[in-house]
Parts: sequence; structure tokens; C-alpha cells
Amino acid sequence: MTRKHFGALLGFAFVAAWISFNFGYALLCLVGAGVFYLVASYLEGEVDIAELQGRLSPRGGVGQPAPPSAPAPPAARARVQ
Repeated sequence: MTRKHFGALLGFAFVAAWISFNFGYALLCLVGAGVFYLVASYLEGEVDIAELQGRLSPRGGVGQPAPPSAPAPPAARARVQ
């Protein structure tokens, strides 16, 4: 099954859930599927929690060095008259 086929299947399932229940329940189904996919990927060793935390953290995550700050502007020169 290609990604296009899987995307079409997922879209069909989402619209079917939306029509059958309501939009909130359809979104809840997608969130639940995403959580269970993440858990299954973690159990198979495909997801590294520390790497994921580093990607989502604005400072680079725990144990990661902070990104370099912007260089300081050059010092002003004194005017000689």
C-alpha cells in the first residue's frame, strides 16, 4: 500500500466517522489513532523520546546545548575631531 492509498483510506475513514457521529468524535478518533501509532512505534524502537523532546523543545531539550545566540553588535568607535 502506498502513502497515497493510505492517505485516501484515512480520509475516507475520517469522513465516515464525521458523517456517522460528529466532527468532535471524528477528531477524537484521529487523535487516538495518532497516540496508538506513536506508542507502537516506540515499542518497536522506531521513536526516540529524547530526540523527539529535543525537536519539540525551543532550547534543544534536556542534555542538549542551547542554540548559539545572535552575535553581539560591533562596538561603537569614538569620534576623533
